[in-house]
Amino acid sequence: MSDAAQPSSLHGRSQPQDSTPARRRRDAAATRQAILDAAVVAFTRYGYDGVGVRDIAQSAGVTAMLINRYFGSKERLFAEAVDVAFEPRTVIAGTGAELAGETARALVARTAPEAEELGPFLLMLRSAANPGAAQIMREAIGRHAGRHLTEELSGAAAGVRAELMLSLQAGVWLMRSVLGTKALTQGRPQELAQWIESLFQVLATPATAASPPPEPEGP
Repeated sequence: MSDAAQPSSLHGRSQPQDSTPARRRRDAAATRQAILDAAVVAFTRYGYDGVGVRDIAQSAGVTAMLINRYFGSKERLFAEAVDVAFEPRTVIAGTGAELAGETARALVARTAPEAEELGPFLLMLRSAANPGAAQIMREAIGRHAGRHLTEELSGAAAGVRAELMLSLQAGVWLMRSVLGTKALTQGRPQELAQWIESLFQVLATPATAASPPPEPEGP
């Protein structure tokens, strides 16, 4: 058999050598994801100021030094956790003419007494008192829900109307799920959705087509 036909010993040795970095990369990705998952849960439950890196490390089964290696700081870990939490559209639903109605019905369903907790809202509520955390969340809202709604709400002042719609969502969640006010918790879901849809519909209408707000009266 010629040398060309014989299996190369170098090639034979290279296979296990190549598998080791691949395995390490997979382990590193899994470890990083475990840390991020633990961080989302911890920040949602306790807020930015209520949990430390060591607490998250213990929950993820790693050391605090490893968290710093992957994320650099608690603030950067929080920023990535916020991105993970804020990216899914937990309440916003539908597009175009269906946006107001679908989102209203989704909001009523997701804030019902028996519904699962809305993690992004809890994370926001429990972390907003920290200025740095609040800045991170403002930016994340702009990248995710704010951007999506602004694109949906075409016309003048789309950004303002988008944030007003988000504010209504947050207010309904706070009153109905956190405080549990009587009228909102005991109200008929279909009627609540209709009321909320009417408010959303006003915001979904471009300012140029809607009635302009009244001019402020002079002194």
